[in-house]
Amino acid sequence: MNAKHSFHIPVMGVAFTADTPLKVAKYGIDSVIALADDFLLERLRKMYSSEYNLEYTEIKKDTKDYRANRITSYLNLINKLSKKKLDELTSATEDKIDELKNYFSMLPDGEQLKKEFLKKVNKTFNIDEISSWLKENLSLGSIDVNIMTKVDKENYYKNEKLPSQYNDAHAALRGYANSDLASSVVFSAGMNPRLYSYISQFNDFFPSTNGYIKKKIVLKVSDYRSAIIQGKFLAKKGLWVSEYRIESGLNCGGHAFATEGMLLGPILDEFKNKKAALIDETFSLLINGLKANSKIIPSKKLPIKITVQGGVGNNEEHKLLLDHYNVDSVGWGTPFLLVPEATTVDEATLKQLIEAKEKDLYLSNISPLGVPFNNLRNSSKDVEKMQKVNLGKPGSSCPKRFLAFSNEYSDRGVCTASRLYQKNKLKEIPENDIDAVNNIIDKACICVGLTASANVKYNLGTKDGSAISICPGPNMAYFSKVEKFADMISHVYGKIPNISRIDRPHFFIKELKLYIDYLSNKIDEAKNDWNKKNEKYFSKFISNLNDGIVYYEELFSELNNNSKDKMASIFQLLKKERNKLRQIEILNDKNILSVV
Repeated sequence: MNAKHSFHIPVMGVAFTADTPLKVAKYGIDSVIALADDFLLERLRKMYSSEYNLEYTEIKKDTKDYRANRITSYLNLINKLSKKKLDELTSATEDKIDELKNYFSMLPDGEQLKKEFLKKVNKTFNIDEISSWLKENLSLGSIDVNIMTKVDKENYYKNEKLPSQYNDAHAALRGYANSDLASSVVFSAGMNPRLYSYISQFNDFFPSTNGYIKKKIVLKVSDYRSAIIQGKFLAKKGLWVSEYRIESGLNCGGHAFATEGMLLGPILDEFKNKKAALIDETFSLLINGLKANSKIIPSKKLPIKITVQGGVGNNEEHKLLLDHYNVDSVGWGTPFLLVPEATTVDEATLKQLIEAKEKDLYLSNISPLGVPFNNLRNSSKDVEKMQKVNLGKPGSSCPKRFLAFSNEYSDRGVCTASRLYQKNKLKEIPENDIDAVNNIIDKACICVGLTASANVKYNLGTKDGSAISICPGPNMAYFSKVEKFADMISHVYGKIPNISRIDRPHFFIKELKLYIDYLSNKIDEAKNDWNKKNEKYFSKFISNLNDGIVYYEELFSELNNNSKDKMASIFQLLKKERNKLRQIEILNDKNILSVV
């Protein structure tokens, strides 16, 4: 009878949740560490080893496998310290009763464990009995990790190219696989067949007879089609996807992987209706894959979880996802950036987030990955970037090279945000081609930028630079003050008055607006070079959005559990977005006619 929260804290950037499990796991809350930057994790391991008086031996860059070894060592440390914190909490003494009451107050109302605890405290004050009960019933939140599948740069050792298992994502996977964690790895950014095949090298990812999997696979997906393609690919290798984590294409933080106008509500509805089929189709392939690899066959069908994240901001939306779509957990990311007890954000950036309005949160082109990236306007990294441009020295020194994927100017790869790349590229284009120039100098060094916040906050050293990138979702505009950890959780569960702005739109409506604005911008970009491919893409995009609007009209009519004023506002906003979409349709039709 373990405590169960109905939300999790997803990965945010690189540094912002790098040590979140150490802060929240003892409360039974799941969270995710990014494995992108082993340099940061090594610095944090040194810091926490010192703080807890533990032996520390630096893992230097003088071996082939230093990246994997750093990751393993850091994860083992976080696991060890998190268990220690839970053990201290469950070793009840009279002076800890208030802390324990605070722990249970954070659980959802109606949670059985919460009822049992209150009953025991009210019935008796036997510390030994309570402590024994706590140790039996409380467990750590899952210490999960995230790997961006496409961030898989090749590596060299003593000027010789290393085999693929030493690529960045492969090494991160090995670092996690060799750790003593029993948790999940979240794969994001799409399918990497070679990386997925590599998973089968590690026994912890395979099920036991009773279906237990020590290290579970979670796929972050944007739609059902992506889920079933990747799920089947892995199942054929005897690997089970234990969770499909659906993320809004645009109403999220970090890199944004837009769908072709498919909205979150209809996507969730498809998962809800096809969940049983998803299990059946992938499980039959799993059995064959396990047999082919001479692995244990589980005695019964394995379960899957469906979770969701992207723009959720109040308990009403949280409950809609749990009750109507039957999801197992809801990711609350961006609002927790304002909770210092849970995430790692430096004071200056925290102040910027508090003051941020809608106009300050935008979908940018700064990422060297070439994927739209949610950005905070005038972050210190953006300011630094433009200072270098104005001095005639655009680009970064590229100290970490995690995104050095272009082979234009070096066989070993160059990052498009690097000084080397931008200097050479700018020579190749006319100075009066302003759009092309801006596209080149817009790229920023997010490898350093997304880790700098921890370096600054913890004084870890800033030789790589102290300018900070941060990637909140659009939802940040509606939260405007630093929150206590317990208060944010109370907000998630609807126990305290709304702490977000009262004019905050419903997250489904916000996503719809973001998609219509995105579509308008894309059509505008393409109008001077219109072709049949554009015609097909935009027609499909518009059709999906129209279907989504009809879906939401039917959904909100069916639910109708809001006040009349709120329902009227929702339908008014849907009508407004439909009218905007109609104007885009007219423009699209004109472009099609001009091609014909």
